[in-house]
Amino acid sequence: MSKKIVAIIGRPNVGKSTFFNLLVGENLSITSDEAGVTRDRILADVEWRGKTFQLVDTGGIEDITDDVIVKSMRRQAELAMDMADVIVFVTDIKSGVTATDIEISQMLRRTNKPVILVCNKVDNVGAPPDDIYELYNLGLGEPYPVSSIAKLGIGEVLDAIYDNFGTIEEVEEQDETISVAIIGKPNVGKSSLTNKILGEERSIVSNVAGTTRDAIDTVFENKYGKYNFIDTAGIRKKNKIYDDIEKYSIIKAKAAIERSDVALIVIDATEGVTEQDEKIAGIAHEKGKALIIVVNKWDLINKDEITLNQYVKKIRENFKFMSYAPIITLSAVTGQRVDKLFELINKVHAANNFRISTGVLNDVIMEAMAIHPAPTDKGKRLKIYYATEVKVAPPTFVLFVNKKELAHFSYLRYLENELRKHFDLEGTPINIIVREKEKKEDKEK
Repeated sequence: MSKKIVAIIGRPNVGKSTFFNLLVGENLSITSDEAGVTRDRILADVEWRGKTFQLVDTGGIEDITDDVIVKSMRRQAELAMDMADVIVFVTDIKSGVTATDIEISQMLRRTNKPVILVCNKVDNVGAPPDDIYELYNLGLGEPYPVSSIAKLGIGEVLDAIYDNFGTIEEVEEQDETISVAIIGKPNVGKSSLTNKILGEERSIVSNVAGTTRDAIDTVFENKYGKYNFIDTAGIRKKNKIYDDIEKYSIIKAKAAIERSDVALIVIDATEGVTEQDEKIAGIAHEKGKALIIVVNKWDLINKDEITLNQYVKKIRENFKFMSYAPIITLSAVTGQRVDKLFELINKVHAANNFRISTGVLNDVIMEAMAIHPAPTDKGKRLKIYYATEVKVAPPTFVLFVNKKELAHFSYLRYLENELRKHFDLEGTPINIIVREKEKKEDKEK
């Protein structure tokens, strides 16, 4: 059985995200005084009284409107209510009961699910203000006064959540889950790709660049394995960052890359590779992540016999620093080749975690040196005494040599290519560290 799910619902700017962050214990949701900042569902595990459940933050529910973003936020909140076992309805003591609160309460009663009514921004210790009694008119039972800022009343709400669960059955954590960050500049189709993979409207999709502001986690399992897909906000050029919300989104996108195993760098086929694409891919490369270059919107390209080869050649020219990354063309709209992603993800993840025995590694290195000896420098030649793999993700090798200065970059690149030739290391960077072997007299000192 899966973990119980708790959805936080309410209109914009009542403090849902601050409340969410407090329960989670870290700033996973963007918080701001600007209404409507949290747009998609944000999920995180929360533990209380020895039990773990999934907490879902949502964008605020606003009055019905033709605005595409507001309509999508409302739909996302409705999806969260559908999937939830318990719903926490957050209101604001300072603004009192509004028409939108009344509408939301009617929606919640129709779900026939346990609803915990929270009255936020009750910042003073002691008896709650008389204004709280107005919330009884919502017909959802006794309101819980809390202050997300002052951290008051949170334990009572968690107890109420716990009491509504009954017997909680949890799934064991699966170590084989592969975390996949979907990264790229705004409006290249990252959320559309996520939704196509998951088969549901998981993230808001629109033609407005920068729609996804948070990193969205979703665990997904199929015949290929178990994955945690992280849909990230698009990373813009620094001179195009206009507000603090955008800055927070970039921080979260980078953090999503940090905690991923595999990064999919999504490129818009109709635009080609841009300088910004190179910078974004560079972030994942520097973090040592397994990488796949995903060329989206391939259905919009007029193709002939040489189109694909020309396109791949151009990508390789722009991404010279990550020539190891496989390239896949697909369409998130039509679903063309999306199913091919899973085997590719598994392959590059395995490469990123590949271990080579010391004996086999040294055989390959010595053979490579015999075929192509290291060049001399002022009459001196590089000697590699032995090599060993010290870590994975990415594979990292230490070469013990006679003199570090003789280990030229070009020769290390040759050795890297030899390792890639002997072992299936497509999709992962390789680190080679050079150390001078300690002399015998040094050890005796």
